[in-house]
Amino acid sequence: MSPADFHTSLKIDFSRGITRSSLSLRMLASFGMMLALLGCQVTRSEGSEAERPKLRELVNIDDRILEYAKEAASRAPYAPPGDTARERLAQGVRHLLNGDIGEAERRLAGVGFQVTRLTDTVSGRRYDEVAARKPGDEARWGRLYVSADAALRWSVQVPHPVADSGTESLGVRLLEEVPGGALVVAGAHRTAGRGDAADVAHRTDSAFHAIVTETQKKGIPGVQLHGFAKDSDRPFDAILSTGATRTAPMEAAALADRMQGDRLRVCRGWSKRCPLEGTTNAQGKSAKRNGATFLHVELAPGARGGGNDADEAAMALSGLLATWSDAGR
Repeated sequence: MSPADFHTSLKIDFSRGITRSSLSLRMLASFGMMLALLGCQVTRSEGSEAERPKLRELVNIDDRILEYAKEAASRAPYAPPGDTARERLAQGVRHLLNGDIGEAERRLAGVGFQVTRLTDTVSGRRYDEVAARKPGDEARWGRLYVSADAALRWSVQVPHPVADSGTESLGVRLLEEVPGGALVVAGAHRTAGRGDAADVAHRTDSAFHAIVTETQKKGIPGVQLHGFAKDSDRPFDAILSTGATRTAPMEAAALADRMQGDRLRVCRGWSKRCPLEGTTNAQGKSAKRNGATFLHVELAPGARGGGNDADEAAMALSGLLATWSDAGR
């Protein structure tokens, strides 16, 4: 707020003589001191403003992210970023997470990416989006959304949008429901590249992996969302595991308990043999190296998207993220 926003009128009656004039001068001096203090506050506010992204948009955050994720359905050709581009992306994200927006914008601009401050038209909450500036190869590398209203406490990762249908909408729901989160979304269908090049959950040469790794280096716990087809070998609603780590933190067991309390059939990968445990997951391996908590969550069709158990699964995951959010305060 600037001094111009203060509608103050100071009336002085000079007919009252020198005593009243002296009082008025003292009042003016006090008022000047107040303005000086306010000036300091304005400077700090303007400094804070300068640290916000230059680009800003008013959007429906749900539509913004889901429209992007659904572009994976086109199966447009995908090629991973080269080593230099991937390192610059990582550096840009690192500066963003450290609060150095200006440097983040400079690093990301070198690889065709930008930071945009988004304000959600529904909730009024703000998010910083890291995304390619224009359509093309870079746009299929993926995106990052980080809450701008709270310190980062957790991440949700969606490596297979469209291919694991419903995981993208669940990721957005979690981002909106629990403060202090980041959402990392892959930009290509898992079959869009040569061989398994676009299967970013099992690759270390992707923008997706570079971004997730930066959150892990800060000790941020993460949940990675997957989907599976239910059959006789997989008679579960959810398969929970800790990736390359064979032990589970207390919150993982609590998540399983919440799901079972809602009558979801859960396989716990840390206490029994389960299918799809994610032991070869690239982000799970990097989490182990960086000492960050990683939960690999596989959901049956009924527990994601518009399935009958989707709300129960989402509520259980929201509870987990809220635990992480509260623990970091």
